[in-house]
Amino acid sequence: MDATTVTAAGAGTGADSADRDLLLQRTLFSGPRKWVNDDLYSRVTRGVVRRTRTELRLEPGAAVDTNTYFGRFEASYWQRWTYLTELTVRVSIESTGRVDVLVRASDIGSHVRTVDMVHHDGDGMAVLQVPVDTFTDGGAMWLEFHAVDAEATVSEVAWSTTTTRPARRAAVAICTFNRADDCAATVDSLASDPLVADLIDDLYVTDQGTDLVETRDAFAHAAQEFGDRLHYLRQPNLGGAGGFSRGMFEATAPEAPGPVDVLLMDDDVRVEPETVLRLFAFAAVTREPMLVGAQMMYLFNPDYLLVSAERTHLAELRGGLDADEFALRDESVVENRQERRIDAEYNAWWSCLVPGEAVEKVGLPMPYFFQWDDIEYGLRCRQAGMPTCTLQGAAVWHADFYWKDGDDFGQFFSQRNSLVTASIRQGIDPKDMAKNLARTVLRAIAAMQYGLAATRLRGIEAFLDGPDGAFGVGDGGQRALAAIREERARYPETAKLGVEGLPAGITVERKVGIPREDREDQVLAKRLLVQKLGRQRRGAVAIPYEDAAWWHVSLFDEVYVTDASQTGVHHRKVDPARVTELQKRLIALLARFIREAPAAQERWREAQARLTTRENWARLYGV
Repeated sequence: MDATTVTAAGAGTGADSADRDLLLQRTLFSGPRKWVNDDLYSRVTRGVVRRTRTELRLEPGAAVDTNTYFGRFEASYWQRWTYLTELTVRVSIESTGRVDVLVRASDIGSHVRTVDMVHHDGDGMAVLQVPVDTFTDGGAMWLEFHAVDAEATVSEVAWSTTTTRPARRAAVAICTFNRADDCAATVDSLASDPLVADLIDDLYVTDQGTDLVETRDAFAHAAQEFGDRLHYLRQPNLGGAGGFSRGMFEATAPEAPGPVDVLLMDDDVRVEPETVLRLFAFAAVTREPMLVGAQMMYLFNPDYLLVSAERTHLAELRGGLDADEFALRDESVVENRQERRIDAEYNAWWSCLVPGEAVEKVGLPMPYFFQWDDIEYGLRCRQAGMPTCTLQGAAVWHADFYWKDGDDFGQFFSQRNSLVTASIRQGIDPKDMAKNLARTVLRAIAAMQYGLAATRLRGIEAFLDGPDGAFGVGDGGQRALAAIREERARYPETAKLGVEGLPAGITVERKVGIPREDREDQVLAKRLLVQKLGRQRRGAVAIPYEDAAWWHVSLFDEVYVTDASQTGVHHRKVDPARVTELQKRLIALLARFIREAPAAQERWREAQARLTTRENWARLYGV
């Protein structure tokens, strides 16, 4: 049997049928590109095997298993969130001898058992019936293949189920700003897999830049594949929030046929097309509409997983935290397996599916421009009864976050938007939050990041000024972006210098030890006092990015800190006048924050309903 005869989640075939086969996932044996480790897909456990994307060719006696990141069927997630209770596995086999096919399973403790097995002779289709009923807390299933006494070819491996649900429309929304090559490659990757390309009913590419994606050959190639299903949209730069919202806006238009699932995807990811299939398939059988997110693998270290699933700590304005202490983070998923099911609070929009019902129920995202838009929307949906599942075995590759420097204009949006999110979704205690804000600004001052401190102060001011303030969200963030960039240019340490800017013979100072968490405030006070008295170590030193903690950098009066991108350095130097100015601003602003934060919270809460409407977004788009 050809695996493509099983209907993919978004495909129109069978949409009007009362009973149809739904393809849940394929088993592939190698990656979409040569730089991807094939052991993320399959493992040769014995003998000689040739692996291609869709085929295994086993010599007599050889064995392969798919107990791998992309090879597993993550049964715990399917049992917890979908109505799936059993499935069928079909495997096409060509051989003159016997091939054993086993479905193996694990549990939360990594104990392994056999669920089903067939001894297949000759050419044909091996079919296995598999229950999905004993995986609530954790565990997965995978396949093992043994060529017992002859050469064998294994291909077209499909995991499927029967459903009476009509097919949902599948839409993909990508936004971009002057990343034309990356975006064109992403779109072309979607077109590269015929099955995945066919299941996408609408592909929205929102271009907010001046280097246009439509000028690239790869985009033109993809456009031929998708035809009138590809919608290329131009609009002002409204940041990621504005770009992703446009795709949701278009896909859920009143005149659009429904129901629909909208997969939001960054422009610069490297796509595993199978991930797209799995996200849409999962969403097609969830008990109730919910958000379904993919995990993020590192682009420069493609075996490594960023985080299993994420949560927030709004009282400290922190996102991107591990959802569970047992979750894998910054670890190789070739060497490690996540058996425990990890439940997420939200999923970042490097790749996250949003059901159209979410837009109907809670509206569109906040016009944040950049930062915290995905967090706020995930929390909003969760509080409205639509949780998020971060599905293991579904991932894209994205630029490693530790290669991105945190001292940039985005800190304004992160500061403002995190305060807004905490206010709307949970509520903040002004006095406790003032202490947290003071700590973050003072750490920047101690580390001689005066532009960063000023940027964060502007973010706090923008929150207090409300949604209609000078740095509010009335224009989608364009005015704030221009103003923050102009202000930051007045702080020399925000500029990145070439590596040649490092003085000859400069000493490199690595950090030693880490302050105890319960003493960090004491250390901060001491560092600030030493700076005020001018008693730091004199003379310029170089500090690698990984050692540039505030409590280490503040030991010196002049430092060259490597940029996270490893393409240059930042020159920081103690400036007593700047310190005095910023500390005075901070003291006055915190007093204002304690007075005005309760009223600011209410203004943002009241404004959310109008800010997330189709009418408001249409105004920002100019349509």
